Amino acid sequence: MLKDFRAFIAKGNVLDLAVAVIIGAAFAKIVTSLTDDIIMPIVGKIFGGLDFSSHFLLMGPVPADYHGSLKDYAALKKAGAPVLGWGQFLTEVVSFLILAFIIFLMVRWATKLMRKPEVETATGPTEVELLAEIRDELRKR
Repeated sequence: MLKDFRAFIAKGNVLDLAVAVIIGAAFAKIVTSLTDDIIMPIVGKIFGGLDFSSHFLLMGPVPADYHGSLKDYAALKKAGAPVLGWGQFLTEVVSFLILAFIIFLMVRWATKLMRKPEVETATGPTEVELLAEIRDELRKR
C-alpha cells in the first residue's frame, strides 16, 4: 500500500496540484492585503468611512452581558449579537473579484505561451497550378 501511495504522490499531476494549492494560498494572502490595506480604504474614503469592513446593521437586541461599544462590529459579532455585516461582505466580494481577475489574466497569459504557432500557409501556386505548368512545359519539348 505504501508503494502505491508513493507512486500516486510521484505522479506529475498530484505534485503540480500541491504546488498550485500552496502558491494559491500565498497569493490569496497578497490579494487579501491588497484589498484590505489599499483598495477598500480608498473605497471607504469615497463613501465616507475609512474602515469599510466595519459597516453593519444591528438586526436585534444586544446580549444583556455585553458592555462594549455598539459600533464595534467584531465585538458585537463575538458577543452573539445579530449583525448584518454588509461592509465585510462587500470587502470579500471585492477581494474575490480582484483574485478572479488576476487568475483570468494568468490563465490567459499561460494559454498564449502554450499555444503552438500557427503554420503559415504558402502563398505560392497550388498543386493544380504546378501540375499545369509542368504539363505545359512538357508539351513545349
